[in-house]
Amino acid sequence: MTSTKLSERLGTAQLTAAMMLSGTLGIFVVESGASAFDVVFFRVLFGALALGAYAFARGYFRDHGLTLKKLGLAALGGVFIVFNWVFLFKAYEASSISLATVVYHTQPFFLVLLSALVLRERLTRSQLGWLVAAFAGLILVSGVRPGDAGSLAGIGLALAAAVLYALSTLVTKRVTGVRPHLIALVQVVVGIPLLLPFTDFGAMSGTGAGWAWLAGLGVIHTGLMYVLMYAAYAKLPTAKIAVLAFTYPAVAMVADWAVYGHHIGLVQALGVPLIVAASLKVTLARTANPAPARAARPAPRTAAPAEQDASPTATRAASTV
Repeated sequence: MTSTKLSERLGTAQLTAAMMLSGTLGIFVVESGASAFDVVFFRVLFGALALGAYAFARGYFRDHGLTLKKLGLAALGGVFIVFNWVFLFKAYEASSISLATVVYHTQPFFLVLLSALVLRERLTRSQLGWLVAAFAGLILVSGVRPGDAGSLAGIGLALAAAVLYALSTLVTKRVTGVRPHLIALVQVVVGIPLLLPFTDFGAMSGTGAGWAWLAGLGVIHTGLMYVLMYAAYAKLPTAKIAVLAFTYPAVAMVADWAVYGHHIGLVQALGVPLIVAASLKVTLARTANPAPARAARPAPRTAAPAEQDASPTATRAASTV
């Protein structure tokens, strides 16, 4: 077997593991027993410690490639990412992990729409068609009756999270020549002072075993998961990344059913393949034929290996948490 095939197999295993970890995130959020703002605050705190230790051990702070402009863009992306987590975790509370996760995967369509509005990228007929298909899938997946305020609120919160993720992607993909681990580190560090005013430390005094779940969100779902993802991205073609990324919602739905007994109904299940197929088509079309940005010049590209040259959100072929 050639070294290229071995490398791709390793990348496949790494990304599959990362997406499976991502699928268990909702369990950690719910089991912590903390509010969404408290959960995200301690996720970024523990995540910053984990990513900072890894970056230091690997020597990533040397020749980091960060400039004041890149640092500002990474920080702005961090603002969107942090509040994206808040909205998503609130969506878990309002509806269920399964429903929120599926709705959250409409993110690629918001990225297409925002790119058309902000960067003046052309919206093709194919993209419009898949947007309509995804919207139809969203209606089916919602499966809510007019009086079902909880599920409607969960869907709204998950959609807000998807929009914020798309905004972060739009901003962060302009940061080039910097290792993705460092960009992710900037983003979680920004979240610490940002969420500090919203964090209820008094309520955390009785957390007990919940601290283990919170630490897991930072160390496992922010530190380990991101390291696995970035290692895999350097070894895999975009098409394979896009397909493997859907391990995340699949695992999330199974975990939600296994632990909490939540599952989507038959009609809702009909909408899932519509959203998944549309998301996959839109993602692959954008990566195969990227439209040039017209609103601003791209940031100067510096010499860097493939793993270093990509930003965390720009490299992802589908949304993650």
